[in-house]
Amino acid sequence: MHASIFVTDDDEVVRSSITRRLTRDGHEVRSFDSGEALLEGLDEDVPDIILLDLKMSGMTGIETLKHIRPKAPQTLVILLTAYGTIEDAVEAMRLGAYDFLIKSVDLSGVGPVVERAIDYLSLRRRVSFENQGSAGRYALKDLIANSPGMRELVTQVQELSENAKTTVLLQGETGTGKEFIARVLHHNGPRGDAPFVGVNCTAIPQELFESELFGYERGAFTGAAQRKPGLCEQAEGGTLFLDEIGDLNPSMQAKLLRVLQERSFKHLGGRDDITVDFRLIAATNRDLKKEVDQGAFREDLFFRLNVVSLQLPSLRQRVDDIYPLSLRCLVHHSREVNKDISEIDPEARALLERYTYPGNIRELENIIERAVIFCRGKTLTLGDLPRELREEPKKIVSSTTQTDESILRMEMVLGRQTLAETEFAIIEEVMKLCGQNKSLAAQKLGLTRFALDRRLKKIADDLE
Repeated sequence: MHASIFVTDDDEVVRSSITRRLTRDGHEVRSFDSGEALLEGLDEDVPDIILLDLKMSGMTGIETLKHIRPKAPQTLVILLTAYGTIEDAVEAMRLGAYDFLIKSVDLSGVGPVVERAIDYLSLRRRVSFENQGSAGRYALKDLIANSPGMRELVTQVQELSENAKTTVLLQGETGTGKEFIARVLHHNGPRGDAPFVGVNCTAIPQELFESELFGYERGAFTGAAQRKPGLCEQAEGGTLFLDEIGDLNPSMQAKLLRVLQERSFKHLGGRDDITVDFRLIAATNRDLKKEVDQGAFREDLFFRLNVVSLQLPSLRQRVDDIYPLSLRCLVHHSREVNKDISEIDPEARALLERYTYPGNIRELENIIERAVIFCRGKTLTLGDLPRELREEPKKIVSSTTQTDESILRMEMVLGRQTLAETEFAIIEEVMKLCGQNKSLAAQKLGLTRFALDRRLKKIADDLE
């Protein structure tokens, strides 16, 4: 990427040398001999980067920097400084400068620091572009929520998205869309234009997690050739999403707790505290309360995370959403492979709604993508669906949870299932919901424990 750069230094030799070097690299460069001249130039044009000398006659670099911000809020300012003024350069960075460069005789550091600034600009523009597209993809009004559980969840998400500081814990089975909901919370609130930084806690080796989360200074460890900002810094002003947070080891749990309490941290190898402002959204498929009881997760961190907890329903609890979700996936994947498939025939729809989806929405998306590849017409049929889906034994009874109540769905094909088989399927499903606790299952069925045992024995005799 070629950038537009303003160089400001009252030393003509330094100014000319930097200008020639950057022009040779293909950048569009203008030079100024004072802070006052630079500010006049900003009335005509706003560059991508400004190189600004810290010690100048007339307005100093610090004074000039204070006037630059209102005129060019998105421009990156790099301070030029001598060895004796590093403390001033650090102060300037606190006022909004991007970086500082210590002057050398051959000015060899100019190229690398400008390249880093350009990389940062490219990343920022890409994030901005993605955010613009994401605003539509993650719009609240486009969430599919026909089932009662999802309607309640959407109401909660709508309220939470406006409160951009509240920590949120998302819980649910793998594949239920926890990261998607996290992005919905981010893009529909005041932080929507700022970065969304997501990280899977199981994807980064535990020994590297601290350096990734907090960043490090040059020389902090072998291989740390230059300063690197961490994920916490990258999420500044936006959202930090930590997926599978239940897998963090105890040491990292303690360090994350400090960040949440103090809203500050140190780079590895750093001395200064870095203050951060981001919203934390965490997700897990584990029961963190149970993990706390077993001593596998810190109780104090759990309380910090569990400010607001949202339970995402599994897809088998969202039967009313399966068809519209399938149609959305169908349209998307059809476009990907240049096919015109827009319908799902009734038999295929019935099978999709009957399947239990152990992998939830992620599994549904994979099923539809595979079916689209093999579909030859404009309508997805039963034969296009995976064989294992078509051959899955049909359950007579399945259960769903709506709010705090469990609901049994029964589908008995007359002439194929006997009354004993149906009754046994009902008892079996209730037993599963009750964790195989017969006394609790009997209570749910309106029976005594003795009556349930007697009924099970009779059913066993009838099925023999």
